[in-house]
This record gives sequence, C-alpha cells and structure tokens, in this order.
Amino acid sequence: MDSGAGTDRARGSGTRSDPDDVRVGPLEWPEFDETDYWSWDRLQGRVGASLFTIWLIPSTVEALGLGRPTVPVLALTVGYGASYLAVWWLAQSWSPRGRIALVVALFALGIGYQVVTGPASSPAVLGFAVSATMILLPLRWAARIGLACVGGAALVSWLLQGQVDWQDILILALITVTTLAISRISRLVTRLHAAQAEVRALAVAEERARLARDLHDVLGHSLTTITVKTALARRLLESGAPQERAMEEIRDTEELSRRALADIRATVSGQRRGSLAVELVTARAALRAAGIDADLPRAVDDVAAGLEEPLAYVLREGVTNVVRHSGASRCTVRLGARWLEVVDDGPGSSGPAGALGNGLSGLAERMAAVHGTLTAGPVAGGGYRLRAEVPE
Repeated sequence: MDSGAGTDRARGSGTRSDPDDVRVGPLEWPEFDETDYWSWDRLQGRVGASLFTIWLIPSTVEALGLGRPTVPVLALTVGYGASYLAVWWLAQSWSPRGRIALVVALFALGIGYQVVTGPASSPAVLGFAVSATMILLPLRWAARIGLACVGGAALVSWLLQGQVDWQDILILALITVTTLAISRISRLVTRLHAAQAEVRALAVAEERARLARDLHDVLGHSLTTITVKTALARRLLESGAPQERAMEEIRDTEELSRRALADIRATVSGQRRGSLAVELVTARAALRAAGIDADLPRAVDDVAAGLEEPLAYVLREGVTNVVRHSGASRCTVRLGARWLEVVDDGPGSSGPAGALGNGLSGLAERMAAVHGTLTAGPVAGGGYRLRAEVPE
C-alpha cells in the first residue's frame, strides 16, 4: 500500500463536522498528497505494488500453452496489468468519476481475463480490481464491492463446477480484507499527519499574534512615555528651569529605555509577564510627565489570582491612550478584585477613532482568554472610559 495515500477530506456525501476529528469517514473520498509524490518512501510503495502484476505472467503462459486465443489473452493481460499500474501512478490525482471508471474497467478486464484464460487462472485474479477499489473509493463502497466480489466469485464457481473452489475464494477474501485494513490505516495515518501540520501552522500563527500583541503593548507604552519625558526635559531646558530637574527626566528616560529593551527581549523569548504594581508606578510617571493629574490605586493586594497580568496590560494600554490621544487634565484608575477601570476627562477619544485599534483589540483577546470582557467608550458629560472585568 502506498504510504502516502489519502488525505481524506469531505467530498461528495461524506462530511467532516469536526476539524479535530481524525477518524476516517466511510463515505469520504481519499485524496492523495502530491507534495511528496516522488519521495523515496512513496516511490518504494508504488514500485512494490506494481511488481504484483508479475502474478499475471504464469496464468498467461499457461493459458497460451493450453491453446487459448493468443491475441485476446495478451490484450487482456496487458490491459489488466496497465490499468492496475494506473491505480498507483496516475489515478490518485483523478476526480471521483475517473476513479469509478477505472475501477469498473478493472473489473471488466479482470472478468474478461478470467474468461479468456479459462482454467489457467482463478477467481483470485480479481484481487487486482479489488485492491484498486480499496485504494480509490470511499471505504463503505469499497467494503461492499469487495464483499460482493467474493460472494459473486463463490457463486460462479459453484454454478460452473458444482462446488466452491474454497482455496481461491479464501485467497480473494484475504486480499479484500487485507487491502481494506491497510487502506483504512494508511488514510488514518495521513489524516494524523495533516492534523499535525495544521497544529504546527496554528501554533506558528498564534505565536506571531502573541509576539505582535506583546510588542505593541511593550513598545507603545514605553515609547510614548519616553517621548513625553524627553519632550518635558527639552521644555525644562528651553525655559531655563534648574538643570537638575531636566536631568531627572533624562535619567528616568534612560531607565525606561533599558526597561523597554529588557521587556522586548523577554517578549521575544516568551518569558515576559505583566506586573500590575510595576505598571502603576510606570503609569504614574507617564501621566506626571504629560502634565496629567493621576488618581491611581496604591495597592494591588485585592486582585484575584490569575488576573494581575491581564489587568496590568489593560492599565498599560489605557494610560498610554490617555497620554497620546485624550488631551485630558486628569486620569482616574479604579481597581477591584476582578475589574479595572481607566477614566479621563479629556475632550478627545482615548483610543483610535471609529473602532478598537490594535491595542484595544489585543486587550480584548487577553480578556477573552480569562473569560472577561472589555468595554470602551465616551462618558456622559465628557471624557472616556476603558473598563475590563472578569465575572465570577
């Protein structure tokens, strides 16, 4: 059996309701992976299966020795063998209609071969047609056709000879059962390989999404704070304020740059974890540098276990948006055991206009991961509110 046989997908009347279900549906048409058609393993399988056509030679030679008509015997031998070879080398890429036609042709040629060669061949010669059925057709069809073939061969043997040639019938039955089992296993293995490839692709996509989301959270807040503090230091120097005051902002900016670099390295390696306490300190510094009054919680002890990290990201993104977009003079942060709220009094939106931007969309994904919700919108009377909450 070809080790590369069939990625069985729903086609025709067979359906796959669950993409994680790797069972082989009885009505699914087998599909064959063409990406490794010339791989050594698949080439070995096709060559090995093709060698079984040698089994036709002794029957053909014996039939010719018995005086059977030469041209029909040779024509049917070549046609039957070539059709069987087509199963392995051509038909795996054919449409269902083409596969059915090939199977019908194989049975016609096989029966004709048996009739022309007479006593030189046995019902077991139909094993080539049965094998093709198991390879190319849905399993339910293949099983029923194989059973009908074995039963029909036994009936014909009894009608023609007055008794059943059990040895040849058992050989044909063994070919049917064996090829059906191998076909089922091959399809299942290929389905598992396809599922593994899909899991790997999803894992790569998820890691890319995580990296993009985390880098946005890290760089957005850090660069915003650095920009605000640098601008404050410039204004202090231009206004003739004491140099020490400007140097303090520059030192803070230097520390923020180092912290941002460490955060980026941790994010790339997947080791970064948000800290709500650290984000409160950073938020206070960013708001102060932007000239916004900050009303922030002083402790995070009451936050429920497992929620500190997602709420830390909400705080980071919310304060970043207040600094960048709101034009507010005051920002208030309220914190509960399972919720966090960022409210400002600015005339502008504390987020991208029109819809959730990348940052808020990323927050919504983080909150969904802990079965929470994220809401954002204007406040009656002016201002903007960002609220994250995880129900109990």
